[in-house]
Amino acid sequence: MKRIILSIDGMTCSACSNGLEKYLNKQKGIAQASVNLVMANALIEYDENILNQEQIEKFVKEAGFKSLGIYKEESVEKKRKKEKISFFIFSVLAIILMYISMGHMIGLPTLEIVNMHTNPVNYAITLFVFSIIFLIYGFDILKNGIKNLIHRVPNMDTLVGIGVISSMLYSTFNMYMIFKSKSLGMDNHIIMQYAENLYFESVAIVIFFIKLGRYIDGISKDKTKEAIKNLVKITPNHATIKVNEKEKRVTLDEIKKGDIVICKPGDKIAVDGEIIVGKAHLDESFITGESKPASKSIGEKVIAGSINYDGYIEYRAEKIGKESTISEIVRLVVEATNTKAPIAKIADKVSGYFVPTVILIAIITFIIYIVSGSEFGDALSTFVTILVVACPCSLGLATPLAIVVSEGLCAQNGILVKKSEILENAQKINTIVFDKTGTLTYGTLKIAEIINYDSNNLMQLVGSLESKSSHPIGKAFNTYLMENKIEQLKVEEFEDISGYGIIGKIDGKEIIAGNAKILTKYEIENTHVEDEKKLAEQGNSIVYVVQNRKIIGIVGVNDIIRENVKEVIKKLNENKIETIMLTGDNKDTAEKIAKNIGIKKVISNVLPKEKEKHIRNLKKENKFVMMCGDGINDSPALASSDIGVSIHSATDIAMDSADVILTKNDLGSILKLIDISKKTIRNIKQNLFWAFFYNSLMIPIAMGIFSKFEIKINPMIASLAMVFSSITVILNALRLKKYKYEQ
Repeated sequence: MKRIILSIDGMTCSACSNGLEKYLNKQKGIAQASVNLVMANALIEYDENILNQEQIEKFVKEAGFKSLGIYKEESVEKKRKKEKISFFIFSVLAIILMYISMGHMIGLPTLEIVNMHTNPVNYAITLFVFSIIFLIYGFDILKNGIKNLIHRVPNMDTLVGIGVISSMLYSTFNMYMIFKSKSLGMDNHIIMQYAENLYFESVAIVIFFIKLGRYIDGISKDKTKEAIKNLVKITPNHATIKVNEKEKRVTLDEIKKGDIVICKPGDKIAVDGEIIVGKAHLDESFITGESKPASKSIGEKVIAGSINYDGYIEYRAEKIGKESTISEIVRLVVEATNTKAPIAKIADKVSGYFVPTVILIAIITFIIYIVSGSEFGDALSTFVTILVVACPCSLGLATPLAIVVSEGLCAQNGILVKKSEILENAQKINTIVFDKTGTLTYGTLKIAEIINYDSNNLMQLVGSLESKSSHPIGKAFNTYLMENKIEQLKVEEFEDISGYGIIGKIDGKEIIAGNAKILTKYEIENTHVEDEKKLAEQGNSIVYVVQNRKIIGIVGVNDIIRENVKEVIKKLNENKIETIMLTGDNKDTAEKIAKNIGIKKVISNVLPKEKEKHIRNLKKENKFVMMCGDGINDSPALASSDIGVSIHSATDIAMDSADVILTKNDLGSILKLIDISKKTIRNIKQNLFWAFFYNSLMIPIAMGIFSKFEIKINPMIASLAMVFSSITVILNALRLKKYKYEQ
């Protein structure tokens, strides 16, 4: 399966995005398609053996929309500039048109040449020309509306299109009658009856206000994507590479894997790589949140976008373009905005039924007006007003706009959310399960205590064996050997037994290192339980060292608790969210750390594969569970929880098992995620209420139900009211941008 994100042109409401999504998902070869109204793009997963991009773009066209190719922020910005110029020109034309058609109503001087009373023919022709110009301006609305009607997925454009075309045809007929009456020399009173039933200005102004609403929507949508834009701009446009011992300045797309890139003080790292010459202090705060510059030297990794403060370094390019850490973050954020929260699907479903219902209401009202003896012009005006005022634009924006703003908020706060539904579900969390090593602690282990029973080279043996392991404990032993200048021995037949420990041969002798469970596994008698208990009470993780089936020593390894863990746990407890430590560590060690940081429930001595079982058991108790781990041994548990949260690792940022990645390694981000979720859902509910309230109120008014109270509107006022409805929803959603976490 292959994934692409296409820019889509022509979507105006949730009925559009919902209709396109349904159409794409029906096509053979497309596994899943998710269309995002706010981002104006579609995330499509398809079988590349059946389809290609060209064929998918053809499906988009068949559905009544246009693909602008692979999603690029630059193409969106170019489109927005063109829209700005067009909007300015047609704003001037709209003002002139309203002056001609309605200026006399507010006492403005009338141009005699286009005076409706003295020159009805000129007046009609002028309005007709203006309406044709605006029809060309809004041709995309009419085209999309008709196409969507043909594909049986009517949308906002369909409502506007039917109304505008009906008004245009009726007005053209009345213009013809003006010409005919004038040529036959009929009374001016008869001619004025036809002139007063011209709705050309309504055609033009309705289109103008629809375009006004979309222009405002566009500006608002651009604001919601600022976090993504800022991430894209982190990397520099140019870099210096080394070619035949000479420096060459190139653009980023010219850098290839393996190239030697030069970075001088003040420059930004261009691509992810590994330092091969020099050392420097780098600012990586945009990823890690750590304000203090990180010291980097030969053999260490650098991340694109980092700022070099003070050193000259050369590094080998490893991850370029889409593979870089920043590109991966941007991809995750964009893909997240293309997934749909359950609450958004409700709005989509409502829109799918809403538009056909409005068309039916408009037709029935039109028939009632005609049957009851009303003039055709009044009936048509009411018909058009209902269609225009009921456009579900605000309904379509209510959810996706708030979701995208919140996605950006999360990104700014170092929280990468892979699916939009996480923003809905995070506020439901009532249980959070934490892994210990690398999550509640930094995973920076150090050798705290050594108990040697019967070996002259205990640390050399266990250190050499642990050097083959990728576990954080292995790094602690490596550091110990380096600090004490102890030479590593050759290890053969190495084996990593997940959840237990490691085994290998040194000088033909079998060496085992691991926790107490490994002794049971290999049926080795443990006569040192008291020593283990003593070390565990001091907060140490325990490593037994066994040579030829005999325990030769115990090593206590200590970890450092993360800086703000106590405050985070305290806040969660205050919010009545149960906190649990789930660890493979010794019970005494785990309980000591848990007590220190405020966690009341501990599940210890758990193998990685058993963690998933404990998560499933918690869910069976009707608990909504968040699992927070390091994304490696905890993968099954992360995947099986309601929300899996992974601490960030620069070498493996896109851990498939996690739903959320904390790029700043700050557990306080969990509190922010829950808080953002609560505020987002509240905002969406406010938006949906306003959208439904607006339509519930305005449709009866448009139908003329309150006309006896002199409360009635025409198509132009209806289109303006629709714009205000959308603006209300937009402004409410944008309030989320002012979010500030309150401790």
